[in-house]
Amino acid sequence: MLSSVDVSLIDWSRAQFALTAMYHWLFVPLTLGLGAIIGIMETVYYVKRDDFWRRLTQFWMKLFAINFAVGVATGLILEFEFGTNWSNYSWIVGDIFGAPLAIEGIVAFFMEATFIAVMFFGWKKVSPGFHLASTWLTALGATFSAWWILVANSWMQYPVGMEFNPETVRHEMVSFVSIALSPMAIVKFLHTVSSGWMTGAVFVVGVSSWYLLRGRQQQFARASLGVGTAFGLFACFFAMFSGDMSGVTVAEKQPMKLASFEGLYDGSEHAPFTVAGPIQIPNMLTFLATHKMTAFVPGINDILNGGYELEDGTKALSAEQKMAYGREAMASFTAFREADKAGDMAAAAVAKKDLMEKMPYFGYGHIQSREELVPPVPLLFWSFRIMVGLGGLFVLLFVALLFLIIKDRLMKFPLLLKGAVACIPLVYICSQAGWICAEVGRQPWAIQDLLPVSAAVSGIQTASVQITFFLFLLLFTVLLVVEIRIMLQAIRKGPDMQ
Repeated sequence: MLSSVDVSLIDWSRAQFALTAMYHWLFVPLTLGLGAIIGIMETVYYVKRDDFWRRLTQFWMKLFAINFAVGVATGLILEFEFGTNWSNYSWIVGDIFGAPLAIEGIVAFFMEATFIAVMFFGWKKVSPGFHLASTWLTALGATFSAWWILVANSWMQYPVGMEFNPETVRHEMVSFVSIALSPMAIVKFLHTVSSGWMTGAVFVVGVSSWYLLRGRQQQFARASLGVGTAFGLFACFFAMFSGDMSGVTVAEKQPMKLASFEGLYDGSEHAPFTVAGPIQIPNMLTFLATHKMTAFVPGINDILNGGYELEDGTKALSAEQKMAYGREAMASFTAFREADKAGDMAAAAVAKKDLMEKMPYFGYGHIQSREELVPPVPLLFWSFRIMVGLGGLFVLLFVALLFLIIKDRLMKFPLLLKGAVACIPLVYICSQAGWICAEVGRQPWAIQDLLPVSAAVSGIQTASVQITFFLFLLLFTVLLVVEIRIMLQAIRKGPDMQ
């Protein structure tokens, strides 16, 4: 129960994991985006056999390599934290959660590591076709890696394909296909990858705009800007499409998260979408959440109080009812263990049957009050609006740039080029805001409805987590500063187009 856990340990463990994840996520989107863009650029070189496109590709590959190297370092630390800070979590669900991570490490990462060597060092050693294939396979490997990471994360958001074994005290996989192809995994993958493409496009467009403003490498900058703008506009529209799919899935599987995004406390069949403050779009939230013009969207109070009708025709349980069922499930689990130890198979069978019936609410047995079930609404409300607002800004940026490129009037609008440069840090803020929505919105759950963070944390000293938090903060900050410095040096030097 929560009372037996040091609350400061939970907070510091969460803070350390959040720190590592947010630093890691500074590098992953650019890897996904630049990987696809350099693939497109090298494809143009392969078709045209124009050496200009080869040198252009090589420049962006150099920036890709710098970013990739630092991203790997932070990602490795992130996975180790599951064993150090969240050992209870790893024990209870490691058989399930570990499977996609193992596939990611053995297959996807191996694929990246193999072909990235050919991509960088094979220009004069392999045929142009084989080199092009290596470039695309490197980008595909990064995307494939993201798929398995997101499968694992999506299972935490929507746990499927498993069954609790009271004899081993572990959740065990019963359907790998259900886990790998869950609706949450599919929409999260599509939205996350498209946001990575958008990040790469904004980065390429911003750097290219800087060259144009400085009057340097004009042909290179215009070509890069054209590719980045067209790809970025595609990425933005794909992110909007996948974001819409994600909204429907979240509304169905994680209604508390959706209600927190909107600051919606009392549900409605015609729920409005709040832009900011008193500005609302009538009925928009209902349509976005259900794709229907009339459908009940529960608010925070409705979810806590229960009583509203679910899609299957049953009534939603209140928080207190779920907590009571959770404690009954815990009591049945204890009774099963005692009966099994005593060899009373009849009593064990009865206790196990009751446990399995109440298992969907087992995690609620750790919850002490209904207030714990509500994530931080203001943080989620504004993070969601930052994400959506900046996404809309990038659409406008790409549309304006594409129009001016077609009209050959780009240099007459230097303010727009300066805005493109300024969008580089903004796209990272947009990406981080999206992950805040996804992860903070799930709180207090490590695994939605099954395992709260209070029961997932390791039984270690708070001081050890505090010390490593600040060590990681220092290490990651140094890595970030070094990466930015090397990136800026490479950009200032510019491409070798001779």
